[in-house]
Amino acid sequence: MDPRTKKLAELTVKYSVFVKHGEKVIISGSTEAEPFIKALYEEVIKVGGHPILRLTLPGLAHTFFKHAQKHQVEKFPDDFEYTVKNSQKYIGIDTESNTRELTNCDSSKLASRSKVTHPIREHITNSKPLMHRVTVGFPCQALAQEAEMSLTEYEDFVFDACLQDWKKLGKVMDKILSRFKKGSEVWLVGEGVDLKMRVHGEKAVADKGEENMPGGEVFMAPVRESLNGWIKFDFPSVRDGKEVSDIELVFKDGRVVEAKASKNQDYLKKMLKIDKNAEFVGELGIGCNPKIDKYTNNLLFDEKIGGTIHLALGAAYKENGGGNDSALHWDIVKNMKKSKIVVDGKTIQDKGVWKL
Repeated sequence: MDPRTKKLAELTVKYSVFVKHGEKVIISGSTEAEPFIKALYEEVIKVGGHPILRLTLPGLAHTFFKHAQKHQVEKFPDDFEYTVKNSQKYIGIDTESNTRELTNCDSSKLASRSKVTHPIREHITNSKPLMHRVTVGFPCQALAQEAEMSLTEYEDFVFDACLQDWKKLGKVMDKILSRFKKGSEVWLVGEGVDLKMRVHGEKAVADKGEENMPGGEVFMAPVRESLNGWIKFDFPSVRDGKEVSDIELVFKDGRVVEAKASKNQDYLKKMLKIDKNAEFVGELGIGCNPKIDKYTNNLLFDEKIGGTIHLALGAAYKENGGGNDSALHWDIVKNMKKSKIVVDGKTIQDKGVWKL
């Protein structure tokens, strides 16, 4: 086993979700991450926890969404809900065997299933201190291919982004966080964007590897009806195996009133209609991880790129002040290297460089 795999497992268990004696820990992943799952299992045992494995196999999601009947799509997973609500920690492993597995599946089925399982995701992400969760990246062939790297190159990229001095980076991020905590209005302006919003700045959070591994973002919830303006996202967004490119959104009083995309625009519009709150923004995030400097088509990493922001359509995190409940939470990344972030009339980032 690559010694970095063991280090990442130890960091995840002891730092990200700080497993305690007697706690139940769900480890959710697929076979691409087999060595990592074994390492996580061992670490949970060592600290006195009770590991619960939730494993899947490549191709099962495609089988379900290709052939599932209406009653199967709408069946609520009671057994999994019971397991989640009776566990204290959740580790979700981000790997893929085929990033385009769901490309040709019915978008309406994907949207319907998302609504059905929303209460479970809500508990996993928004029930602190009852449950703490982390999504952790692990290198695999499919994601290396998406990133246009060899597997060896991608392994180095992933481990470098995760296995760093989080206390040192955390001090830098706290300086950035403090500017947003004191702020109430954010203006994103420059090439491809002119968007103003009010934010719950006092409830902004710095993710130093506790929510995601790798961490490296400051995120907050906009005031629900406050967004006005427009934004065009430079990077494509891959969701449910569908690549949505050149997304452009126009906002009025918080709501998306116009949505365009050069590819899979129909999918974008269906997602915005999942429920009444999907057209509002639940999160503004700011990328801060110095080890992530390349777009890889993997949101877990791309939303942490320095000099980027991301907006999440749909649900807001309760720890950020909430304000928007939705079955959708779709993060979309924008490059800010030719734009500014202005907080309460003062430029705090210009062309990706902090002015602190």
